[in-house]
Amino acid sequence: MIDRFVAGLDALPAWQATAVVLAVSLGSALLLELVGVRLARRLTRRTETALDDVVFEELRVPLVVTVALAGVYLLTRVDSVSTTTLVDARTLSLFFGRPSLSIIVLVWARALNRVVNRLVEAVKDRGDRFDFAPVLSNVWTLVVLVGTVAVLLSLWEYDVSPLLAGAGIAGIAVGFAAKDTVANFFGGIALYFDDTYKLGDFVVLDSGESGTVVKVGVRSTTLLTRDEVLVTVPNSVLNATRVTNESAPGRRRRVRVPIGVAYGTDIDAFEELVVELALAESLVLDAPRPRMRLRRFGDSALEYELLAWVNGPTRASRARHELNRAIYGALADADIEIPYPRSDVTVRSAGTAAAADPALDADGGAAGGR
Repeated sequence: MIDRFVAGLDALPAWQATAVVLAVSLGSALLLELVGVRLARRLTRRTETALDDVVFEELRVPLVVTVALAGVYLLTRVDSVSTTTLVDARTLSLFFGRPSLSIIVLVWARALNRVVNRLVEAVKDRGDRFDFAPVLSNVWTLVVLVGTVAVLLSLWEYDVSPLLAGAGIAGIAVGFAAKDTVANFFGGIALYFDDTYKLGDFVVLDSGESGTVVKVGVRSTTLLTRDEVLVTVPNSVLNATRVTNESAPGRRRRVRVPIGVAYGTDIDAFEELVVELALAESLVLDAPRPRMRLRRFGDSALEYELLAWVNGPTRASRARHELNRAIYGALADADIEIPYPRSDVTVRSAGTAAAADPALDADGGAAGGR
């Protein structure tokens, strides 16, 4: 079909061939706008999500522009067509070919950048999982910008080898100068894709620091400790250390309360008493049910451990405090002894010691000594 169309142009005068080329290109763009775009709009309206609407709105103009200009460019590359136009092939390529492709590249670059940015704006408020999305949007914008410049320079036949070499040297220099910043940036991306934590999670670091995640940035993560102090930790450190997320996979956490009772205690009554105290505590969940475990026979006590569940890691310390108070009072009321280590110390006077041991003289020293 294209060969027949080109053959038909060869038989036309120059002005008519030019008019046909422009009419076909612009007509195809108009047909796409009136028919294809309306059909696509109807299909996107039937879906429940609005993300496809965003993609359609941003890609509509590049598609139409591409059809309008690509036709002109392709036809100018055909010798039989270029020879039938009013200008020579070189002038035609200089004023229509490369500018057409340049406009197509710029329009598509802008559209692709806007698509990603609008999708990020649409999903970043849908949950903590997307809090790091703006960072990816900035990275995408930088990639599109660099790629667009490289394509345009190559299109206009500029040698980009010196620029690439210079960019490589500059990249190495920047990498050495800002290696910590680069490490923090990629560490943050790794933490995001690994889903290590999100805003509101209570985490414990291998160094002993703990707190609630209140901010996840490009360079660092900010924790709010139980002392109401903000601690900023570089992402590279978090990516290299062990992080315990006490809010995942669920917020429910188990509390362990060690208890020691004297040998000879009625352990059945003791266990029942402590379990009832745990169930009466408002911070303790009824399910799973609290339970007692006899861990070992200690030197002076039966060493028990109360296992109970609370709704959130930040409630564990308060629940442990309330349980300890309630258990101490209840055991005292029930006359159940809480043993503790005892040491017997015998104090003797010097005279008593000498009478008990003839080896000591009256001054308390060894006999025959100085």
